[in-house]
Amino acid sequence: MEIRGEVVMPIAVLQRLNQEREAAGEKLLANPRNAAAGAMRQLDPSETARRGLQFFAYGLGDCVGYHPSTSHAEQLDMINRMGFAVSKLRRIAVGTEELLEAFQEFGAARDGLPFEIDGAVFKVNNVLLQEQLGWTSRTPKWAIAFKFPAMEAVTILEDIDLQIGRTGAVTPVARLKPVVVGGVTVTNATLHNQSEIIRKGILVGDSVIVRRAGDVIPEVVRPVEALRTGAEKPFTFPSICPICNSRLAKKEDEAVWRCTGGLHCKPQRLFALTHFASRNAMNIDGFGVGRLEQLLTEGIVERPSDLYSLTEERLAGLPGLGAVSAAKMVKAIQASREPELRRFIFALGIHGCGEGTAKRLAKTFSSMNEVMSASMERLMSIDDVGEYTATQIRSFAENAASQDELAKLLAHISPQAMTTSVGTELGGMTFVITGKLSKPRSEWEKAIELAGGKVSGSVSKKTAFLIAGSDAGDKLTKAQTLGVRIVSEDEALAMISG
Repeated sequence: MEIRGEVVMPIAVLQRLNQEREAAGEKLLANPRNAAAGAMRQLDPSETARRGLQFFAYGLGDCVGYHPSTSHAEQLDMINRMGFAVSKLRRIAVGTEELLEAFQEFGAARDGLPFEIDGAVFKVNNVLLQEQLGWTSRTPKWAIAFKFPAMEAVTILEDIDLQIGRTGAVTPVARLKPVVVGGVTVTNATLHNQSEIIRKGILVGDSVIVRRAGDVIPEVVRPVEALRTGAEKPFTFPSICPICNSRLAKKEDEAVWRCTGGLHCKPQRLFALTHFASRNAMNIDGFGVGRLEQLLTEGIVERPSDLYSLTEERLAGLPGLGAVSAAKMVKAIQASREPELRRFIFALGIHGCGEGTAKRLAKTFSSMNEVMSASMERLMSIDDVGEYTATQIRSFAENAASQDELAKLLAHISPQAMTTSVGTELGGMTFVITGKLSKPRSEWEKAIELAGGKVSGSVSKKTAFLIAGSDAGDKLTKAQTLGVRIVSEDEALAMISG
């Protein structure tokens, strides 16, 4: 039985730890959320244990050999009876009025709780309906968070700086006189874009109201005009990048200004390199943001293609790197020379081309040359590829600098196409997998997708087949109710192999 939950640090524990750290001359912990996350990442388990963390269960994951109630509330009660802590702030509500009553009730209890909360979550109680509603790529469609009003404070906006992102997006950042908001000292806050500064009427030197959106991300709400002295000045948005002096440009249908410097701009180079080497892209171990920033500063690497010219001798001479670490890094680079095409497409960092889009492109085309030569019409004929994404792909394909870098990469890398099995009739059919199987779920998903099928996490009327292993639970019951065809592993393998 998989019991899922959340780790929290009580407010009293944070206060005790900060008293100890202050006495020892150490930096204070900012807030319980960050302190709990930092404690979970500690390599020393005794240090994690000292942090006084608590676990609160909020639901069940996979269950093998046990069939829990189809009521989420009853599942939580059962988990609680087993000895796990479950929040006492929970109740069943029917209808909008009862939901709002519960929300107000929890909000009123907020200040008296031994831990911080920033809102309440409304969840569908029927687990079978939860499965039918399903998930997005990250969050359940059967639950929604309602946030309490954010905590606010007033401080001075001392200046506005510009940050350059991976895609060249220019984000104005407010530099604030330090102020405590909800137990956290805030010194910076996003201003989003030029239009937001104008819309809110913010001036440099203003007294401004600051809040933590969702009690996490600091933002400037508005200026306090009554406190103006006349010394405040309007912020003039520059026309050139403060980092590389390249021209800033903005499309008519966008609110964001972008640096046109591309890989000539250091922040864009760093983000491009970090994205390229990341786990879901080329998965080159040992090349995190800190190491890549070091390589950039030393002038050893400027663009992704430079990684493939690195040698053990060159790396071993850098501060903090010995022969063993250098050998591991070069080995990781060599292991990335034959990536799946979908990973390579995603690694290029084309605007609007996320993991899902990269995967669909790799299913449609057999090589990067095919992707780069595809017309707007052909690209837009692919599921979930709209005009914006198609335009970005064509812009990348027609950009001389992008093509030069792509050619250099392909001189070292051989992306592997996703070859669909011949003779199958699974095109577009949806599979759901449940129970204990002889192969990992990831292997089943890959085999089904290579055969032209799709994999879903929940059973619905659109499900063509349920692959059922031993100890299958609610998904099997629902499939039987809906008349979905249920197949064994052997039957599924026969179908996939044609």
